[in-house]
Amino acid sequence: MSNPKTQKLKARLPRGFIDRSAADIRATEEMVAKIKAVYELYGFDPVETPMFEYTDCLGKFLPDTDRPNAGVFSVQDDDEQWLSLRYDLTAPLARHVAEHINEIQLPFRSYRAGWVFRNEKPGPGRFRQFMQFDADSVGAPGVGADAEMCMMFADTLEALGLKGQYVVRVNNRKVLDGVLEAIGLGGEADGEQRLTVLRAMDKFDKFGSEGVRLLLGAGRKDESGDFTKGAGLAEAAIAAILEILEGGSLEALLADGEDLAFKTPALAALPFNAALHDGFSELRAISGLVRAAGYGPERIRIDTSVVRGLEYYTGPVYEAELLFPVTNEKGEVVQFGSVGGGGRYDGLVKRFTGRDVPATGFSIGVSRLMSALKNLGKLQGSETLPPVLVTVMDGDADAMASYQAMTQQLRQAGIRAEMYQGNWKKFGNQLKYADKRGCPLAIIQGSDERANGEIQIKDLIEGKRLSGEITDNVTWRESRPAQVTVAAGELVDTVKRMLAGQAEDRARAAS
Repeated sequence: MSNPKTQKLKARLPRGFIDRSAADIRATEEMVAKIKAVYELYGFDPVETPMFEYTDCLGKFLPDTDRPNAGVFSVQDDDEQWLSLRYDLTAPLARHVAEHINEIQLPFRSYRAGWVFRNEKPGPGRFRQFMQFDADSVGAPGVGADAEMCMMFADTLEALGLKGQYVVRVNNRKVLDGVLEAIGLGGEADGEQRLTVLRAMDKFDKFGSEGVRLLLGAGRKDESGDFTKGAGLAEAAIAAILEILEGGSLEALLADGEDLAFKTPALAALPFNAALHDGFSELRAISGLVRAAGYGPERIRIDTSVVRGLEYYTGPVYEAELLFPVTNEKGEVVQFGSVGGGGRYDGLVKRFTGRDVPATGFSIGVSRLMSALKNLGKLQGSETLPPVLVTVMDGDADAMASYQAMTQQLRQAGIRAEMYQGNWKKFGNQLKYADKRGCPLAIIQGSDERANGEIQIKDLIEGKRLSGEITDNVTWRESRPAQVTVAAGELVDTVKRMLAGQAEDRARAAS
């Protein structure tokens, strides 16, 4: 009877997910360390929440279905309660604060870095798992907390080497809500149309004034012929919204003086309601605070075209935009754009506690920011040399013990090292392994060297010292031998000296 063939399992990466290399991980760690340093300087402390939360704790923004997995990844546990992988870091923080509201000190200033998950269709640069880095201040009701968040956002980008290449743009949802109320979309019955208008406004950076005008009116047909139905607003309402988007600054929109009043024609025809008054008053206060702290409009700028978190934010909103050009997938030169943002979300904690707990915070898209830094050559990852390789020439117990002891000597001296663990009988394979690993040195000790109390150290880095005196490989070999024999007791000092020589060569090559 013949044995059925065993079918091989196909190795395949799930769509929308990526494997990360050692270089990517180290670059991320370098960037995160710089961000943490800024947050700590501002007096924020780390907190960590689990990747899973009860689905109903994640917020009203999730779909209400029998299996709530549209937009999130969900499972049912053994007591039939639904759990979901977190889709951001803010909703879990709101749950954490509500659960410990009587124990924590308010304002609660915290930061978190972690993976979040979206059950959405993946595409170029759009993943189902990605890292965010958040900072939040919970329990601080004044706009001073929002101003500080914007300043910390700016300082973070400067710490990453982006001085002069970013701007933090600030708006207020009360301004947008006030305009919608003034054009007759303030009631609960108008909720769906209000969202349609906000979504159209959010396309201003992408489609410009004319594209938004179409989306606010009858609708817009894109290049492929697909038609998006518009909000159906009257021309006067459309004109007022476009003035908000195009004006941007307080100076362009508001008349001079302490009293708040519009000076653009379409907006001036609208009633200046309480939401508009509060929104613009808060923006003026934020502007005054950041200017007093030395942050000019080239770093933090009031911009009323910013639209974020359509059903999420309740007050000031802000986003960081990188200003340098990049080439997109179509070969077009475009501005890099947003790498993160946030705002005030006073309603999230109240869902659990029933009491007002003001909060504000921002989130950095770690992967997107890494892409920007790499594009500028500002994030190489901290230099981590491959290990020095201690080769194995003899397999008897005494020899193996000697090799392991040498490896530990190097490690105790702070030198990254490994003892070869493959098939030691083919020495050539050990050197091939070292070459593929990029090992800088190989430690060699056969029975003769061990009997004489010696070791050989082989320099595995090809090249030559980059200086004016050395112009050919012969001189290079003479100036620094490719292999030396030293007493066993000189192992650590010799390895340190040879590694220092290699580091000098790399520095000269980079200069």
